[in-house]
Amino acid sequence: MPHGYWGRILKVDLTTGELAVETPPEDFYRRYGGGSCLALTYMLREMPPGLDAFDPRNLLIFAPSVVTGAPLSGLSRFNVTAKSPLTGAIGDSQAGGFWGAELKMAGLDAVVITGRAERPVYLWIHDGAGSDARGPAVEIRPAEHLWGLDTGPAQDQIREELGDGRVRVAQIGVGGENLVRYAAIVNELHHFNGRTGLGAVMGSKNLKAIAVRGRGKVEMHDPDSLRALARSAPERMAGNAGSQLLQELGTAGFLAGMSAGGGLPTRNFRSGVFEGAAAINGDVMQQDLPHTSTTCYACVVRCKQVVGADQPYEIDPQYGAPEYEGLAALGAYTGVSDLAAVCKANELCNRHTLDVISCGSTIAWAMDCFERGLIGLEETGGLELRFGDGAMLVQLVEMIAQRRGIGDLLAEGPVRAAERWGPEAEALVVHTKGQPFPAHMARAKGSLPVV
Repeated sequence: MPHGYWGRILKVDLTTGELAVETPPEDFYRRYGGGSCLALTYMLREMPPGLDAFDPRNLLIFAPSVVTGAPLSGLSRFNVTAKSPLTGAIGDSQAGGFWGAELKMAGLDAVVITGRAERPVYLWIHDGAGSDARGPAVEIRPAEHLWGLDTGPAQDQIREELGDGRVRVAQIGVGGENLVRYAAIVNELHHFNGRTGLGAVMGSKNLKAIAVRGRGKVEMHDPDSLRALARSAPERMAGNAGSQLLQELGTAGFLAGMSAGGGLPTRNFRSGVFEGAAAINGDVMQQDLPHTSTTCYACVVRCKQVVGADQPYEIDPQYGAPEYEGLAALGAYTGVSDLAAVCKANELCNRHTLDVISCGSTIAWAMDCFERGLIGLEETGGLELRFGDGAMLVQLVEMIAQRRGIGDLLAEGPVRAAERWGPEAEALVVHTKGQPFPAHMARAKGSLPVV
C-alpha cells in the first residue's frame, strides 16, 4: 500500500445499519488519490443518476487527502462530497481543523455514507477496544437527545458520554437538521465544510455527528525529513510577512485592502467598495473585542481567530470569529458596518451551521429586493429589510436557521426564493447554478491569458 494510506474505506448504510470496510487495491489509490477525486469516484460508480439531493440514496463522503495527518502546516484538510441540495450538481467542500487527521490516525482513508436512519443517530469511530486488523471499531449510536442542540452543547455531550475529551466531532446544528439548503458541517465548533449545503444532506440522513478518536500514526515516506521540515517551520514563518499577518489578524486582516482595490462585494454586488470596510477589518476586531487565536492540526500559523463579548450582543468565543468571507458576506454584502452585529451574526451561523457566504448573500439579495420595491411588508412578514441594519441581520440569521417566517423562504437559497418574487428579483441574484458567489468581485480579478 502506498505511503499515506491504510487501504481501508468505511461504508455505512444508515437505512439498514450495515457497516463494512472496503480494501481497495494499491492501483485504486495511485489512480484516484484522496479527497475530492476519491469521493467523486464513489459518487459516479455508486449513486443512481437523477436523484434529489435529499433522497436517502445520495452518498455523503468524508475523505482526507493523501497527506492529511502529516505533521506539517497546511496538511489538516479533508473533503466532504455529496449531491448538493443548493445546485443539484456535485457538492464539494473542504475544511481544516483536527477531524481529518483524526480519521486518518483512526485507520481509515474515507467514510462513505448512504441511506437514512429512522431516528437521529451519530457515528462513533475509534481505534481502541473492539478494533482489529480490518480497521477501527464503528458504532451507530442514538442521537435523539442531541437533535435540536446547538453545536457546542452537542459536542460536550458526545465527549462526555464517550468518556474522552479529545474525541473530534464533525456535526450539524439546527440549520442542517432543518434542511437549510446551504447548511454546513463543522468540526471543533469553528472549522467548516461550508459550501454547497452538505450539512443539509447530513440532516436529511438523520445523522447528527461523526465522532472520531485515533491513536495510530499514518506511515509516511522519509519521516525524518518531514520532522526536520516541521521543526524549521516556526523560524521560516517568523521571516514571512504574510504568515505574520495571518497569525495576528487571520484572513480578517485583508478586508480593508480588498475594498481599497475595488474587490469587496457591497450591497448585493452593487459596488466593489464598502465605505464601512475599515470599521469591520480584522485590526478593529482585535482591538475592540476580547481576542485570541487558535490553529489546525500541526499548523504553526494559528490564523483562526476567536472573539467574545457581553455587550451589545453576547458572543460566545467557542464558536470562533468571522474570517474574511464572513466579514464580507455578513458585513459588506448587507451594508452593515456594526462590527458587533456582524460578529454576532457570524456566531449564529457557526452555532447553527449555516454557510456564512450563502447566508449573507441571501440576506443581502432580500434587502436589495426590498429597497428596490420588488417586495414589501406583506412578503417579509412586516420586517423592513434595509441595507445597513445590523439588528435585522442578526434577526434574519436566526429566522433562517429555525425556518421561521420569511426565514423559511430564505432557507431555500436566493435562486429558489426568487422564483416566488418574479423575474426582476431573479435578475438580482449573483450565483452560479444556484450557489451564491464568494466574496470577490469578478470584474476586479482578471483571468490569465490563454497561451
